Amino acid sequence: MHHKLRARELTRTFGETHALGPVDLQLTPGEFVCVVGPSGCGKSTLLRIAAGLTRPSTGTLEISTSSPRPAAMIFQDYGIYDWKTVLANVRFGLDIQKVPRREANTRARDWLARMGLADFADAYPSALSGGMRQRVAIARALAVEPEILLMDEPFAALDAQLRTILQDELLALTQTTRTTTLFITHSLEEAIVLGDRVLVMSARPGRVIAERRPPFARPRTGDIRSTPEFTALKGELWDLLRGEVHQEQHTAAVPA
Repeated sequence: MHHKLRARELTRTFGETHALGPVDLQLTPGEFVCVVGPSGCGKSTLLRIAAGLTRPSTGTLEISTSSPRPAAMIFQDYGIYDWKTVLANVRFGLDIQKVPRREANTRARDWLARMGLADFADAYPSALSGGMRQRVAIARALAVEPEILLMDEPFAALDAQLRTILQDELLALTQTTRTTTLFITHSLEEAIVLGDRVLVMSARPGRVIAERRPPFARPRTGDIRSTPEFTALKGELWDLLRGEVHQEQHTAAVPA
């Protein structure tokens, strides 16, 4: 089977601390994979290795794409530029790719419209709410039409209601674009709503200790949250995680 992303025997140490691995992981084209695990288990380190921001200590992570800039990353803290307008922020990746300005503006405005931000194209991020800022970050990432989307707890800083709304929006978007996505989250609900697969990581050093496939056909909506199957899977995942979280609380913190 063709894989978009494959990690083999991947590990990462920070000084004397064994933070991650060994991890074996693969994503097939169009798949949305969520990774949950306790704080400090190496979830974000895994994503940073996938993004090329951190090198593995041992093992390999390969991305198989046809694009010279295959991956786009979305962080928890938005990662948008306060001195650029909303339009310029969304256009930023296209400018780096040297897309002609007229085409870049058209694509950026299209994504702003899809994210409900068309009226804010000329505003600056300081004028936006947290949810709107995260929408700008998502629009910027998707505007470059990445083959792989890497998301590091993008909704963690938002209140519960807004988080639910953005989960549903992302669900609708990614089902339409079928962008291969690796999504890091602390939220079991988020993982079940969004994921084709949910991977559970152990306490440090983070390893994949379980995999579950939410039993919901696509296209799906946030209505699955009210089903008995959703509640049952959330309980099962929490049973898996509870011991890992307890173990994590008895170890010193290192970079996640």
